[in-house]
This record gives sequence, structure tokens and C-alpha cells, in this order.
Amino acid sequence: MSRRDGRNDDEIRPVRIVPGFATNSAGSVLYSCGGTTVLVTAQHSESVPPFLEGKGVGWLTAEYAMLPGSTPSRISRRTDGRATEIQRLIGRSLRAIVDRQALGPWTIHVDCDVVNADGGTRTAAITGAYVAVALGLRNRFGPERAAEVLKESIAAVSVGIVGGRPMLDLDYSEDSKAEVDANVVRLGSGGLVEVQGTGEGGVYSRRQLDQLLDLAEAGIDRLGQVQREALQGG
Repeated sequence: MSRRDGRNDDEIRPVRIVPGFATNSAGSVLYSCGGTTVLVTAQHSESVPPFLEGKGVGWLTAEYAMLPGSTPSRISRRTDGRATEIQRLIGRSLRAIVDRQALGPWTIHVDCDVVNADGGTRTAAITGAYVAVALGLRNRFGPERAAEVLKESIAAVSVGIVGGRPMLDLDYSEDSKAEVDANVVRLGSGGLVEVQGTGEGGVYSRRQLDQLLDLAEAGIDRLGQVQREALQGG
């Protein structure tokens, strides 16, 4: 049985990455995955937080927000607990692929603003942010140093169990009724960075978790291909 948008259970939504969308930022993308759209920018400052001063290493920090018109009901312009948790996830994920020694005493500032929300906003932010950061480093420091700083690629996708069926890349209508909801962040080379999984409607088995991870791995492989194509075109 196909899903609401006609996809099979193991298919991601159509992905579109527009590099250089915000022309004043060193790196930027407009990232769309189905009905979810996120604007991601990456900018740089020649400074680091106080706890890193004098250590010769850099830092990456991320901010995340849902814009007021991104959902049917207006969202206030404020950072709540959910947004704080998500921006910490984005920062942790991206720092896993940055060689902070090679970066030197610079900070990469990543801003993720959700323009339209239809599920999977945090995973879309991470996947789009990798491209924005890669473009920003290339434009700011040149391709050779960018390759030294960015050790790996990274992408993320949601998975879940809806009506007893393991599914990849949930939209809001699926996520809102899922018995199990998980987000998987993985390096391009295959190492898992983070797995967030919750039994919204009860418990789930190890076998079901393995099924979800298998779906996520396949989805992230596909997202990696789209990221590479965007970087070649950007």
C-alpha cells in the first residue's frame, strides 16, 4: 500500500537543494524535502568562544528557528526548549565532521530557519547545513583548506513505524500518528553520529529498530548523492 504522497515505505521525499540562495553569506542553501523547506546559511568570524581562546582551535555553533509562517498557526519569534534541543543536535552533528585544529581560531556560524514545515525539519536542517558549510569553507578559505577542515560528509533522515509499518522520511501526517519516531544522523562513510528514537505509542523491539536503521542507512546514502550533486553545481 502506497503512502499519502504515493511513495513506497522505503522512499525519501523529493529533495531539492539550491546552493547560494542567500548571496550575502559565504555558504547558503535553500533545502527542500517534500513539503519541508529550510534556509541554511554558514558564516565565519575570526574569533572563538572564551573557553577556546589561545588554544589554536576553531568552533562551530548552530541556531535553529521555525519562522512565524512555517506552520498553519503562527509561531512566535522566540527560542523554546524544542528549538534549543534541535540546534544543539545540529551543532553536535556538524562538529563531528569539522577538524577544528585545521580550522584554526575561527567560528563557523550556522543558521537554520524553517520556511515551511511538513515533518523532518531537524534532519533537513542537518542535511542542508552540510552543503552550506562546505560551500562556505570553499568560498572563504579556498578548496584545499576547505578539504582539510571538513573531514567527512553528514546527513540525517527520519524513520518511524506507522500503522505497524516501518517507513522512511516521515511527513507531518505520518509523524503525528507514528507508534515509533526516530531520527538518524550518519557520516557519509557510514559511522552513526546520533540516533534519537522514541516509542510514542509503546515499546518497540530490537528487530524493529534494526529495520528502521536499515531504512535510514539507505535514505542517507541517497541524500549523500543529492548533496554531492549540489556541491558540484555550486
